[in-house]
Amino acid sequence: MLFVDLLRLTVLLIGGSATALGAVTVVAARQDADSATLIFAGGWWTLAAVLGILLGGSSRAGEAMARGLSSARTATSLPTESPGRIAFLRLWPIAAFAIVVGGLAWLLPQVAAVGTGFAILNALAWRNRERVVTAIEERDGVRFYVEPTSALEPIRLVRTPGLGRDRMPAGHPPPPPPEREAAES
Repeated sequence: MLFVDLLRLTVLLIGGSATALGAVTVVAARQDADSATLIFAGGWWTLAAVLGILLGGSSRAGEAMARGLSSARTATSLPTESPGRIAFLRLWPIAAFAIVVGGLAWLLPQVAAVGTGFAILNALAWRNRERVVTAIEERDGVRFYVEPTSALEPIRLVRTPGLGRDRMPAGHPPPPPPEREAAES
């Protein structure tokens, strides 16, 4: 699985979890007529969004990705593992978090409010990492793939040559030929 795809999927999954947990929090708090939880949730979610935006800046994203990308081992062949299996192995804790916290919302809506804030913070903090990796891949002409490991272990990456990375993207005309000097004519 391409590392940029895993990063993109991670942000989407965390953002979707935040949305679902936020909805469950509001419904559970409204059922209990608990306006204090809704006020707390609104404040915490706003703070989490601001912190996530600050922590997810491009320079911080580059710093966060530096160690993992620099430790990638080089290979000449593509990994053979299924992208779905790799995504499941790496991302199941996000789904487990959402299920556990969503289930607790019916007993303690405050727990879901806090979990929603953490999901918002993480989704916003991770939003630029995919762009950083894409920029490095385009600059160096390589691709980073994820090795299949447990989510409880640090991520291991494989660096492969970027096949066809020097081609023009589809929809872009080729550059014009160089102009000949008037003296040659």
